[in-house]
Amino acid sequence: MPERMCILTREVKDEAQLIRFVQAPDGQVVPDLLRKLPGRGVWVSADRVSVADVVKRNLFSRGFGEQASPSSDLPDLVQRLLRQQAVSTLSLARKAGQALAGFIKVETALHKQKVQMLLHAPDCGADGVSKLNRLADPETLISSLLTAAELDLAFGRTNVVHAALIVGGVADKLIFCMRRVATYEAIEFSKTPGTKD
Repeated sequence: MPERMCILTREVKDEAQLIRFVQAPDGQVVPDLLRKLPGRGVWVSADRVSVADVVKRNLFSRGFGEQASPSSDLPDLVQRLLRQQAVSTLSLARKAGQALAGFIKVETALHKQKVQMLLHAPDCGADGVSKLNRLADPETLISSLLTAAELDLAFGRTNVVHAALIVGGVADKLIFCMRRVATYEAIEFSKTPGTKD
């Protein structure tokens, strides 16, 4: 990806490590996660602390070269949008046949297919998590990043606590989106197979 400069740190980074913002006609600052909205873009390191600091110091006005009006809840909005993007991408993976849910289906996939990532709801039972984690290859990513409600939304049904991501193009995109969420929220993205909760 091209490199851009963060308006807070002045560091030049890959676009994947930054979040682009544009200014709406009314002066509001709008996150542009897909980097496609028209207008001059301002780039900020993709972590909550940086976004909050830019809002607090009103650096958007300097970046846009005119008065900007960032909402005080902009860091929360970015977090919601990043999570929504991950959930939407997981839903696409399901529709493409690259994601499946349910303990039995995940267990079967671990025995028969190359599983790129295991997903567990943060509050699901430790026994099921440990059993599935032990079946995972050393290269398999294991994440408890998405909540049960987010997994439910992605799979279009209730009580989804275990899911598996099969190797494929959409799977790679989902992992990218989830890494962005983890980086933004400063939380762990994945664990090593066999790790106990």
